[in-house]
Order: sequence, then structure tokens, then C-alpha cells
Amino acid sequence: MDASPINRLPQDALNQIFSSLPIRQIMICRSVCKFFNQMLTSPSFMDLISTQTPLRFLALRPPHHHHHHQRHNSHVSSLPYLHVFDPDQNQWLRFSLSFLPFRSPQPVASASGLVYLWGESPNSLESNRSLVVCNPLTRQFQVLPQLGSAWSRHGSVLVDSVNHRVMVLTELAALYFSNTNKTKSWLTFSANLPSKPRSPILISDSVFALCDVGSRWRSQWKLFTCTLTNLNNSYNNWVCLGRLEWGDIFDIIKRPRLVRGKGNKLLMIGVLKSNFSLNPSCSTILILRLDLARMEWEEAGRMPSEMYKSFQESSKFKIFGGGDRVCLSAKRVGKLALWDDCDGVVWRWIEGVPGGGDGLCRGFVFEASLTALS
Repeated sequence: MDASPINRLPQDALNQIFSSLPIRQIMICRSVCKFFNQMLTSPSFMDLISTQTPLRFLALRPPHHHHHHQRHNSHVSSLPYLHVFDPDQNQWLRFSLSFLPFRSPQPVASASGLVYLWGESPNSLESNRSLVVCNPLTRQFQVLPQLGSAWSRHGSVLVDSVNHRVMVLTELAALYFSNTNKTKSWLTFSANLPSKPRSPILISDSVFALCDVGSRWRSQWKLFTCTLTNLNNSYNNWVCLGRLEWGDIFDIIKRPRLVRGKGNKLLMIGVLKSNFSLNPSCSTILILRLDLARMEWEEAGRMPSEMYKSFQESSKFKIFGGGDRVCLSAKRVGKLALWDDCDGVVWRWIEGVPGGGDGLCRGFVFEASLTALS
């Protein structure tokens, strides 16, 4: 490669040439040789393409058994990867996480091209996990201030692109971190939620979560919200969100889950209860959309009956995604169902899901870009 004429070109000229390529082609070029990899990961080049449109992938979280297996079988050698699905190219990709000096990295969330994960110190005999932010494309990482082990076991990690805001939420308390925080430490607040928050999401400056306020015999779901700018140590951070005109919206579906929608919208997904179906045998999975500006619900989609047959016998399923795409998985199905509303509603199967497990997949949206860590 040293004798190649391309080496005679100045760095600025090479940067201009390669910056005209989309990110997908830049990623391919980086694997050509060491020279290309160094050039296409240089600070000057990354700064030049920082405004390029990111690639929207659907990333998988490792199954629970994978983490348990690695911890108790340390002699087993397996390189950690972030597995992602590219809906536009209809193919699976993987990004190596071997550059991280941590044991059993567990990706849990993403924002602005950065992935947040739990990682165990390789030198620690105890299960002492740190929250790490990294970019698999640039192979840079940063360790956030230390947290207690209980937070990694029971907390839901929510992230936002604004000032790299991070929240770790449990039923009783919430931890909040932002780059604007001068102390560079976690702020602790009381959560005062009536029950364990289900599928919490962060939209703009607010957190939304479903909570069961019913009895031990009958579930009754309500939508709760909290504004980050109003966080304080008082006991009234969270409020129940509802309107009289919503009627029995939370009684229409069972096992509801929240997913961040496009813009200022949220999605609620669950199984349509048979008593709300015109034909009880034709129940399905329903996607409802709430416009937070107008505070109005609408139906965004319902799973086709032939596809729903694969989910009908499962007592448990998982939902993840965001924006215009939502993935659904269930035990023993062996593939993912994808709701895609980018160019009109389309339902399709995603085959070839990597990894083992019981078929229940969790994940998040990964907008891959060459974002540098600040």
C-alpha cells in the first residue's frame, strides 16, 4: 500500500474525497487496509463528516443466559459483539466490542451514535459493573461515574442526545447524569412511583412510564410522566397523565409496552383484548400512537392475523425499537416481527436472528455514526 499513488495525495484531499461517501461505504473502506482505517478514523476526517445522516439500525441486547454463562465459565473464549439489523439492506451486521477493557459488556441503550453498556472490570472478583458509553465505529469509550451494583441489576437506562443525558430509573429512585453537571456526578431523586415502571422512555425533556395501579387480582395500567428540568428532592416529581376523552384506552390492550415514536409522539403496543375485538378469535397485537402536543391517541397499526398466529400461543413477548420501526419477539418463534412505517405501514419477518436463547429478544435503536466522544 505504501507504493500506491494514493499515498501521494495530501491528507486534506483524501478527506474531501472520502467524505463524499455515505457512512455505509466509509465503514467498508475502513476494513480495506490499515492505512484506510487510520485515515478514516482520524479526528480531522471525523469532524468533516460529523453532520452526515446516521444509519438507523436495530440493535440486540445479549440474552440473559449469555451474561450468566460468561460469568460462571470464564475459561470460555468468545469475543463480544453488538449485533444489529439493517432494515434498509435487510441484513445482519456486527460490531466488535473487543476494544473495551471490560468483561461481559451488556449494551442497553443508544443515542446520537453512542452506545451505553454495563461492563465488569476484568480484575474484579465481585460483580462490580460500570456504566460505559462508547462508539463501536470509532472504538472510543468513556466510563461514567461509578454506580452501586443494585442499579445495574434493577435499573432501566434511559439516554438522550441532549448533553448526553443519562437516567437510571427504578421504582423507588432515579439517578441522573449530564455533561452540563459541573460536579460530573450522579444526582439522586425520589421516584415515588406506585409500582415498578414498565418500559420507561425519554422523549425530549420528559420521561414516560407505565405503572400498574390495580390490585393483585386485576391489572390497571396508567401512564406517568416526569419532566427532567423539574426534578428535585420533593415527593411530587411524577404525575399521572390522562384525559377524560381517552376513555378506556388502557383497558383495550393487555401487557402494554411503551416505545418512543417519531418526533413528539409515543407508541403503546400490546395484545388487543378479545372483548374489544369484533371477532374474539381474531385478536391481534395493536399499536397505538399518542401525539403529545395534541394529547390525542390514534391507531398506528395492527399485526396481520397470519403473523399473529406465531405469537398467539406465547405467554410472553418483548418489544423494542423507536421512531417508525418496532420489533416484536416471542418464545419459540425463532424470528422477529417488524412493523415499518417509514413509507407506509408494512409488516414483515426478520430472519436469521443471531445468538441463542429462548427467542425473546430485547434491543434498542442504534443510529450509527462516527460521533466523537466529548
